[in-house]
Amino acid sequence: MKRHNYSFKFEEISLNPSHIGKLLDYDKGDDKEIISYLIDEVLNEAAGSCDIRAEFVIYPEIEFDSDTGSMIIGGIEFNPGKIISAQLRKAESVALFACTAGQWIGDKAKQLINGKDYLKGYIFDIAGSEIVEAAAELMQEKLREMMEAEGLKITNRYSPGYCGWNVSEQHKLFSLMPDNFCGITLNESALMTPIKSVSGVIGIGSQVKINPYPCNICDIKDCIYRKLKEQKQ
Repeated sequence: MKRHNYSFKFEEISLNPSHIGKLLDYDKGDDKEIISYLIDEVLNEAAGSCDIRAEFVIYPEIEFDSDTGSMIIGGIEFNPGKIISAQLRKAESVALFACTAGQWIGDKAKQLINGKDYLKGYIFDIAGSEIVEAAAELMQEKLREMMEAEGLKITNRYSPGYCGWNVSEQHKLFSLMPDNFCGITLNESALMTPIKSVSGVIGIGSQVKINPYPCNICDIKDCIYRKLKEQKQ
């Protein structure tokens, strides 16, 4: 099974400082200039310190049970729920992926918060999440281009912990990935180290598609990205 791995430079990922500001909800306060300065400072620090990586492997077969919403990959049964299963059911194969912003940025956020520099620590925390999501977008685009060359399409990416998929199944996911996949490890609670990491599946096939509005299929009402989308409307 071939591993497709990438190491991204900070300049390659698309980060929007104003987007981070909106996630902080600072537009409603009087300290926009201070917050904007801190965001720029955080991103400048992160640019020279983050170890941004992504990997995926492709499993050629996938089976679904439409009644239970379960799917079988590599002989292992997953229960992502009917929402995700419905989005993947036309897939002919799947890519299992992991992406990380590296250890440094999560440690930096924790250090600042423990030192009671809550605002800057929170900005580092959000920036770390944005960096790993941007890396996942780049990885997904690499996969899309690869599959397009074969006349195939891909779906959105779906991760344990979202849309009713129990995060504990991350252990099953990583059991199908080669050792030291993206340098990420799991603890007993299925939380990843480095903490600013994501993993999941992407469907591949001739009849699948990317859903342009993934919030419409997700049932997490208090997600920060759902709130940001609602602010734009």
